[in-house]
Amino acid sequence: MSIAYALAPDLDTSALAAHFAEHGRVRIAGFLAPQCAEQLRLMLRNREDWKQVINSGEKLVELDRPTRASLSPEQAAQLDTAVYAGARQGFQYRYESLRVPDDEAARAASDDPLAAFASWMSQGPARDFLRTVTGGAQVSFADAQATAYAPGDFLTGHDDAFPGKNRHAAYVLGLNPVWRLEWGGLLLVHKGKDAFEGVVPAFNTLDLFSVGQMHSVSEVTRAAAYRRYSVTGWLRSGKP
Repeated sequence: MSIAYALAPDLDTSALAAHFAEHGRVRIAGFLAPQCAEQLRLMLRNREDWKQVINSGEKLVELDRPTRASLSPEQAAQLDTAVYAGARQGFQYRYESLRVPDDEAARAASDDPLAAFASWMSQGPARDFLRTVTGGAQVSFADAQATAYAPGDFLTGHDDAFPGKNRHAAYVLGLNPVWRLEWGGLLLVHKGKDAFEGVVPAFNTLDLFSVGQMHSVSEVTRAAAYRRYSVTGWLRSGKP
């Protein structure tokens, strides 16, 4: 499956750049041309090669769907207990992921539409647009991964600052046509200890925010009718 990625034709670049400059973040409604956004959404919903990613301290654990299906009820309960215990005091996450290589040659050799998306974001009109909106003339490429948050999944607070990664801004491309605030999965920007500003998952919206801001994804509740689908990553300088 190939997707012809294209920006929506009516984006107000100047207004978006002014908002980002003032607030350090901006939500861009209708980022992609509608047809390619829908193709990307359907592709993600139909994929079966998702891997659940869970951290245990600094260690990453990856579980594909067949492995998770083979867990006994007792093993699944023990894993849940460990994940929630990790979230009480430290950095913790659990969600499904489809990863994309950073290397452009590896992307070009791949037939994965996600690799093509990362390449598209890293050059031409898309990169020019992202540079202008974020004020990041130094941005040279975007990395990417698809994420799917099922009920019980979450990502606790962090600021994306990591030495040597050369991250300028983070992005989240939302791909949920239907979502209720009560279902959770909100992208939350922390405003001190006791306040936040949040946005609800939506369809074909690109949330951009500068690196260094504490943020999190609230737990998706059992009431959610769908997984919370998105493509996420960072706009980075230098070479992959």
